[in-house]
Amino acid sequence: MKILVVGLGLIGGSLCKALKKYTYHTVVGCDLNHDIENAALRDVALDEVFDGNYNGYDLIIAALFPEATERFFRDHASEISKNTLITDVCGIKGAFSERMKNIAETNGLRYVGIHPMAGKEFGGYYNSTADLFVKANFIIAPFEDSREEDTELLRKLASEVGAGKIVVTTPENHDKMIAYTSQLAHIVSSAYVKSPELGLECGFSGGSFQDMTRIATMNERMWTDLFMQNKENLQYELDTLIKNLLKYSDALKNSDADTMRALIAEGRELKEENLRHRVGQPN
Repeated sequence: MKILVVGLGLIGGSLCKALKKYTYHTVVGCDLNHDIENAALRDVALDEVFDGNYNGYDLIIAALFPEATERFFRDHASEISKNTLITDVCGIKGAFSERMKNIAETNGLRYVGIHPMAGKEFGGYYNSTADLFVKANFIIAPFEDSREEDTELLRKLASEVGAGKIVVTTPENHDKMIAYTSQLAHIVSSAYVKSPELGLECGFSGGSFQDMTRIATMNERMWTDLFMQNKENLQYELDTLIKNLLKYSDALKNSDADTMRALIAEGRELKEENLRHRVGQPN
C-alpha cells in the first residue's frame, strides 16, 4: 500500500519506523516541523515527504491530537482520492469517531478508527522507535456498517508492526473501557505526584513509586482533550475510585485493622482472578 502518516510525533514517528522496518509499504509523512520531516528521511522512516497532493493513497493515518485530527480531515477530506480509507490513532472514539465518519462519508471516503495501546514517558519524534508496538495491545473500532475488509486491513497492519492482542470493538465500548484502563490511571498518577514529599523521594523510592508516577509527565493539552471528550465514562470511574479510597481512609481513621485487612484481601483476590483470566486469553 501507499500510506500517508500525518503527524510525526511519538506514535506517528514510531508507525513510520515500524512500517519501514517490518513491511514493504510505501510510507509518506508530513509534520508541521520540517526539521522533523528531514530527520525522518535521514532515519529512513519515510520513503518521501508529503508534497501536498492527497491523491493516490490507500490509507491515511492521522497521528495528531483529537481536535487537530478532526480539523485536518475536515479541511482536507475533499482533496483526498475517493474511497480512500482514513484512520486515526486517538485515544478517544465514541462521538469523535461519529464525526470523523460523517466527514469521510460526505466526501466519498471510508473511516475506521484505531488505538495502539503504546507510549512512553516522553513524546515527540526523537523518542519514537520501530519497536514501540511490539506485543502492545491494539484496538480497532469499526461501526456496524463498516466494511469487513477495512477492519481486516487494519488488523493485518497492526500485526505487521508487531502488535500483541488485537481487539475489535465498538467506538462506544472503546471509550468505556479506556476510561478505566488508561484515562483514570493518568489522573491518579497526576494527583499522586502532588504530595509535598515528592521532592524528597530520592533514595526512598522503588518500582512501585516509578510505576505510579511514570505517566504524570503526560501532555496536558492532549490529555485534557481526551478527558473532556470522554467525561461521562471517566467521571464514573473516578467517582468509583474515590468511593473505594474512602473505605481505606476510614479504616485508618478508626484504627480498624480488620477492615483494612479485608480491603487488602479483596483487592488481592480481584487482581489474582484478573491475572488467571488474562493467562487463559488468546493473543
